[in-house]
Amino acid sequence: MKYHIWTEGCQMNVADSQRVGSSLEHLGYTFTDKAEEADVIVLNTCVVRKSAEDKALGRLSSLLPLKRQNPNLVINLMGCLVGVRGAEKLRQKLPYVDVFSPPSDPGPLVSFLSQGEIRSLESSETTHRFLMMDDELILPQHERGSLVSAHVPVVYGCSHACTFCIIPYRRGVERSRPVGDIVAEIRSLAAQGVKEFTPLVQIVDRYGKDIPDGPNLASLLRVIHDVEGIERIRFLTSHPNYFGEDLMDAIAELPRVMPHIEVPIQAGDDEVLANMKRGYTQQEYRDLIEKIRAKIPGCSIATDIIVGFPGETDEQFMETYRVLADLKLDVAHLARYSSREGTVATRRMIDNVSDEEKMHRFRLLEELQEQIVAEINKKYLGETVDVLFEDKVKNRWKGRTPTNKLVFVESDEDLKGKILPVTVTWTGPWSMQASLAGVHSQKQLELITV
Repeated sequence: MKYHIWTEGCQMNVADSQRVGSSLEHLGYTFTDKAEEADVIVLNTCVVRKSAEDKALGRLSSLLPLKRQNPNLVINLMGCLVGVRGAEKLRQKLPYVDVFSPPSDPGPLVSFLSQGEIRSLESSETTHRFLMMDDELILPQHERGSLVSAHVPVVYGCSHACTFCIIPYRRGVERSRPVGDIVAEIRSLAAQGVKEFTPLVQIVDRYGKDIPDGPNLASLLRVIHDVEGIERIRFLTSHPNYFGEDLMDAIAELPRVMPHIEVPIQAGDDEVLANMKRGYTQQEYRDLIEKIRAKIPGCSIATDIIVGFPGETDEQFMETYRVLADLKLDVAHLARYSSREGTVATRRMIDNVSDEEKMHRFRLLEELQEQIVAEINKKYLGETVDVLFEDKVKNRWKGRTPTNKLVFVESDEDLKGKILPVTVTWTGPWSMQASLAGVHSQKQLELITV
C-alpha cells in the first residue's frame, strides 16, 4: 500500500504533512512521489490567498480521473480549505473526497483507514493524540536520515485576528503545546539526523499566552537550546506587539539561536495599519527594529508587506515604500491583497484597488528591495562565514548562513548536514556563491561534524 502527499502553503503545512506521512507509515503505507501509484492521496491545502485556494481545487479536480479508474483510491482533503468548523458544504461539492481533515489533524484519515483494524481506539482519542503529537515523531521513511532542517509546531491556531487574515477562522484559536512534548519531538528528530529546528506558529512570540502563568518563547528557546544533537535554532514568525526584550536577550545570549528575525510590518501607513488591526504604528515598528539591531548586532531582519489593502491610497502606499527604503531590511515577503471570504476586511471594506495598481505597487517594492538586498549582501564578499549545508542542487551544494543567506558551493565532497566555514566569492540579491574555507579531506569533514 502506498501514499502520496501534495502540500501547498506555509511551513506549518509542511510540518503537518510530515505528521500525516508518519501516521500513514505507522499503518503500513509507504511513500510514493507519483499520485497515480498511490492507494491514499492527501492534499494539504492553503487558502491564505485566492490563488492558493484555486490551485488546491484545481489539483483536486485533476484527481477525479484517478478516482474513476480506481474506486478504492482514498482521497483526503486536509488543511485550511477544510478548516475547523466542519466540511458539510465541501462534502456536497466534492462527493469523491473520502475524508476531510482540519489543519494539523491526521486523526480523521487514521480513523478512516483503521476501521476494522484498531476498533479499540476511539476516534476522539486518535484525534487528540495526533493533534497534539505527544509521542516522539518518527519521520516518513523517505525523509529519515536525510532531513537537515525541520519545522516543529509549538502552537496550533491563532487568536490575533488581523482583518485581512483567514487563518484564525480555518485553524481555530491558539493552543500551545506543552514544553515536554516539544522537547520530546525535537529530541526524536535530532536522533534521526536533523540539525536545525524552527519552532513554528502563526505568531511565534505568542507561545504560552493561552496558558495561565505558562512559559513564553524566550524560556522555550532556553530549554530546547540544550537538547543534544541541535546545531541551530530559528523561529517563525514574530509580531511587533509581542517581540519583547526577554526574547531579544535570549537570541543575543544563546549561540545556537540564529540571528535572523522575521517580524512583519504589513503596511507603513498608520491608518492602513489600524484598518488591518495590527495594533502598532509605523513609528513603533521603526523603534522596534532599532532596538533589535542594538540588542543583536549583525542580525538579519525579514518583514511581510501587503500592497493594495482596501482603501490604500497612493500616498499611503508611499509611506510603506519609505519605511522599506529607510530600514533596509534583509528580506521583504511581498503580497498583493487578496479578498478572503469571512474575513473582516471582506465583510466591511471595499476592495477598491485595481489588480493593475496592486501589481504596480508590488513591482515598485520588489525593485526597491532587490537594490537593498544587493547592497547588504555585498558586505559578505570575501568574508568567511559558517554554512549549514542542506542539499545538492544542480551539482552545487546549497546551504544557509546564520543570518539565513542562501549560499551555493561547488564541491565533490558530501556536505549534507555539515556546518563548514566558507569564503564568499560572489554576491547577488537573492543568493551568494562561495568556496570551502580551506581544503578538507573526507576524514577531516567527518571529524568536523562529530
